[in-house]
Amino acid sequence: MDNIDWTAVQSWLLSFGVKLLIAGGILLVGYWLAGFASRLARRALGRAEINEAVTQFLSKLVYYLLLIFALLAALSQVGVQTASIIAVLGAASLAVGLALQGALANFAAGVLILVLRPYDLNDLVEVAGVLGSVEAIQIFNTILVTPENKTVIIPNGQITSGVIVNYTRKGTLRLDMVFGIGYADDLLRAKQILEEIITADERVLADPPPTVAVLELADSSVNFAVRPFVKVSDYWGVFFDTQQAVKLRFDQEGISIPFPQQDVHLFQPA
Repeated sequence: MDNIDWTAVQSWLLSFGVKLLIAGGILLVGYWLAGFASRLARRALGRAEINEAVTQFLSKLVYYLLLIFALLAALSQVGVQTASIIAVLGAASLAVGLALQGALANFAAGVLILVLRPYDLNDLVEVAGVLGSVEAIQIFNTILVTPENKTVIIPNGQITSGVIVNYTRKGTLRLDMVFGIGYADDLLRAKQILEEIITADERVLADPPPTVAVLELADSSVNFAVRPFVKVSDYWGVFFDTQQAVKLRFDQEGISIPFPQQDVHLFQPA
């Protein structure tokens, strides 16, 4: 005990105590700065109308990254070698990233969908070969409900890597219908009837105007293209009602709807 240099010990304790106080100050400042930056990021993302799920994730990411940075700075201040810690964290991050490569791809795609918003809730879309209404947009998946009332969960990575068709975005859709009449029927009268049926339906939009025109002279029929614009919600109602109305009206007017047929000519050898 007599050989201990108490002056050196006191000097080391004083020096370490100062470093410890500075490290504590760094942690306090880092904690405050992380919270401030997180709230600032949340407000900025909110003003940009970014989805709430993405806003929460990014604001928390900012918070924890700054907190880790402050912790490393504090440890360095008290003499801890942080290079090895950073290397271990980097290796662990790489291993986790490789293990969760598919999940991370879906996550990144989910962030893109929530930020760019190619579709919203309740939109009628066709993605990854599936047609349905958007029930939920999640970080990793999008949930659709098909016209058959099936629930389909699609990974977001498959959605962003393919074509996205949004039937709701414009608010209107064009119906593409084809009606055929016989070659012996009155073409102009048939066209007039089709125009009357379309214009009489209040669900058909006047702007842009509907199209009723001769589409082709087919093998067994003269085909009309009937193309009215309707609201998305009226699409199937107008389609089904028009099919019925055309059949009933053509029957009343004596206009035939021919079925495919072929004429066979037999020649007797001379």
